Amino acid sequence: MTPLETVNEFMARFCVPDLDSACELVTSDVEYDNVPMGKNFGPDGIKAFAAGMSAFDSVEFIVHREAATGQIVLNERTDRFVKGDLTFDLLVAGVFEVNDDGLITLWRDYFDMGKVNEMFAALAD
Repeated sequence: MTPLETVNEFMARFCVPDLDSACELVTSDVEYDNVPMGKNFGPDGIKAFAAGMSAFDSVEFIVHREAATGQIVLNERTDRFVKGDLTFDLLVAGVFEVNDDGLITLWRDYFDMGKVNEMFAALAD
């Protein structure tokens, strides 16, 4: 797979969710950085963070634009979180680095933490 195909396959598996399968596409020391929230490391770090998403009925990554140059993949997307009749859309800019073995070594997402806090507040009500 190309780096772009690797990232897209990873995101598809992540949203199913099939975290074990998704983490087959990352290195053992992958850095997962949700910039306003902090970093997680390794497949277990990704799985621990993603466990919080189990509160949602579904999670979808809607990619609007993507570009790859060499081993770097960038995407602009909407991460959609659905719980019952509530839908939360979070605008995200993602950066991924893929090594020569075709595994993701870095996943960094930039987004507005204020929108995440609004989502958590709405879920608490």
